[in-house]
Amino acid sequence: MKDSQTNMEPFQKVMMIDATKGYYRIEKFRVGNFFGPVDLGYYLAGNFNSLNIGTGLLAGSIFPGSNRLIVNGFSPSWGGFYISSMGGASLEFDNLGLNMLCITGKAPVPSVLYLNRVHGEEIELISEPVDLREVWSSGRKGFFAMMDYVYERFKGRYETPPRVLATGPAAIYTDIGAIGSAAVRDGELSHAETWAGRGGFGTKMLRDHGIASIIYGGTYIDQDFTDRKVANEWFEHKYKKKLAAKAIEATTKYRFDPNFNTGGTLGVNYASVGGKLLFNNYRSIYLSEEDRKEVHQKFILDHYLKQFNEETIQKKQQVSCGEPCAAVCKKMNGKFKKDFEPYQVMGPLTGIFDQRAAEKLNHHADMLGLDAISAGGALAWLMECLYEGHLTEKELQMQGIPAFNHENFSLIYDSQKNAEIGIQLLDNIVRKDPPIDFSDGARRFARRLSREKNKNIIDCFVFNAYARKGWMVPNQYWTPGVLSPMSMMGKYYMYYGNEFLEPRELGRTNAERMKQELIIDNMGFCRFHRNWAEEMIPEIVESLYGKKEEYLQSISITASRIHGRNSSQFWESERNIDFMKTFIARKIAIDDNNGPVIKKWNKLFHDDKTSAALDYWYEIHKGAHESLREF
Repeated sequence: MKDSQTNMEPFQKVMMIDATKGYYRIEKFRVGNFFGPVDLGYYLAGNFNSLNIGTGLLAGSIFPGSNRLIVNGFSPSWGGFYISSMGGASLEFDNLGLNMLCITGKAPVPSVLYLNRVHGEEIELISEPVDLREVWSSGRKGFFAMMDYVYERFKGRYETPPRVLATGPAAIYTDIGAIGSAAVRDGELSHAETWAGRGGFGTKMLRDHGIASIIYGGTYIDQDFTDRKVANEWFEHKYKKKLAAKAIEATTKYRFDPNFNTGGTLGVNYASVGGKLLFNNYRSIYLSEEDRKEVHQKFILDHYLKQFNEETIQKKQQVSCGEPCAAVCKKMNGKFKKDFEPYQVMGPLTGIFDQRAAEKLNHHADMLGLDAISAGGALAWLMECLYEGHLTEKELQMQGIPAFNHENFSLIYDSQKNAEIGIQLLDNIVRKDPPIDFSDGARRFARRLSREKNKNIIDCFVFNAYARKGWMVPNQYWTPGVLSPMSMMGKYYMYYGNEFLEPRELGRTNAERMKQELIIDNMGFCRFHRNWAEEMIPEIVESLYGKKEEYLQSISITASRIHGRNSSQFWESERNIDFMKTFIARKIAIDDNNGPVIKKWNKLFHDDKTSAALDYWYEIHKGAHESLREF
C-alpha cells in the first residue's frame, strides 16, 4: 500500500533520541527492508545498544489486539536480545505519527521524557529532571507514584489523553525492573496496569539511559486501516465469519469459557491444571499425583479459584488493556488485576493459596516496579532456602520461616504469613546496600552463596541460564518446553503444550513456535488473538503492501539472527533436572504414555539423571539450531 499523498513506498518513522543531549532526529526505514518493531529493533539494538519502543504497522487500525506496544533491546537480566510488550499502549503512541523510539545515551540526571505532537506540527520533546527519592516515596509509592506524578505534571498539555510509561525503585537496585503503564479512563489512571516486565527493560531505561518515565500522546492523524467492509471480506473468505465474530471466538478463554465456568488465564489455567499444579517452589513435583490433586481440590478449586470466580468472574469485574477488544482480559478485584503467572509465582509457588495474601504480595511487587514473574520465582527459591535452613533470617535481615508444608497448612493464616515474609524479602532486594543483592541478577547471587555456603542453595532455584549471568524464571507450566535452551526464554517463544515430544523434535517445534510468535510481535499484535492473527497477518500484509512472502522471509531471517546469538547454558540447578525427570515419569504413570522413546528417556534419567539431562538438553538445542539456520 503506497502513501496516497506522495505515491512513494511506505516507511517506518523512528525517532532517534540521544538522552545525553536531549535531542532527536527522525530516520526513515522502508517497509520491506524492515516490517515492524522487532526486526527493526534488532537492527537498531545491534548498532546502538539502544532501548527501542515501538508499534506495529497496523496500530490504530480496526483489528482488535493490534495496539500492543513492543519494547526490545539487550536485556539486563537475560543478557541477549529480548522482547517485552504491553497491551493497548500503542493507541496513544500512534498519535505521535511515529513507529518507534530508539533511545541511546544516558541523561545526566534521572529524567522524564515528554513527547507531544499537536496536529501536523513537529514533535515536542522535553527532558525534565525528576527527584526519584521524592517521587517514589510520595502518594501511592514507587511505580504508582511515578506514574501519578508524571500524569499530573503534564496532562494539561495534551488535547487527548496521553499514556505514561513509568519505573519503580527496582529499576535502580535490580536487573529485573519493569516498565509499567495504565490507560486513562474518564480523566483518571486505570487500575488495570499493563507491564513490559520480562527482560528488565525498566532497569535498562533508567539505569542505562537515565529515563525514569515517558509520557506521550498527541493529535496526529495518519492513514490507519479502517475499512471494516474489506476486513470482513478477508475474514469471511478465510473463516466464513466476520472479523468481530472470529475475534470473539478466538478470545473465549480470556473472556469467559463456559467449559470451565470461569475466565481469563488465571481462571481457566487453575480450573484445568489438576495434578500438574506447581507449588512451594516446585517441591510439588516430588509428591504423588494423589497429593497434588488433593491440594488442587482443597486449596485451589475450593478456595483460591473460588474466591476469584465469586469476586471477579461472577461480578464481571473485567476490562480491556486500553484498546477496544472483545477479550476484556484484565480480570479485576477492585484495584487488583489478576493474571495467571504473577498470581501463580506469588501465589502457590510461594506457598500462598489465598487471594487476599496474593493481592498484598503482588501489589507490593508492582509498587517496587519489579518483573513480577522473575521476582516471584526468586522469592519461592529464597523461601525454600529459609525453610530448609540453607539461609538464615539473620543473613537475609528479616524475620519468619515460611510455611512450606502442604500438610496442616492454614489457607488464610499461613498464606498471610508467607506473603508478609515475601514482602520483607522484596524490600531487602530493592534497597541500597541490600542483604539480597540482585543488582547483577539472582543467578549470580545464588552462585556466590553456593560457593560460600553449600550447593543446595542453587540446586533448588529453578531458572533458565544464559551466558555468564543471564537468568529467567520459566513460564509456569510443568512441561519441558519452558526450560528449553532457546535464545529468548520466559516468553512463549517455545512449545509449552503438555505432550511429551522427543527432545530433538521439541527443539524443532520450539523453533516453529518462535517464528509464529514473531509474526504477531513484529506487527504489534496481542498473542491472545493468535488463533487468527498468525494466519491472517501475512494475508493482510499482502493485501495492503503486496509483501506477504517478503514478510514471512523477514520473520525467518529475524528468528535465525536472534537465535544465532543463543548463549543458553546447561541447567545449573538440580531442581531443573528433576523437573524434567518427574515430568517424564508422570507422563508414563498418569497419562499412560508408554512409547519406546519416552521409556528410553525415563530409564536414562533413572540410571544417571545428570548425564541424561545433558543429552536431553543438547538434543533440544540441536533441533532448534537445525530449524533456525539462515540460508
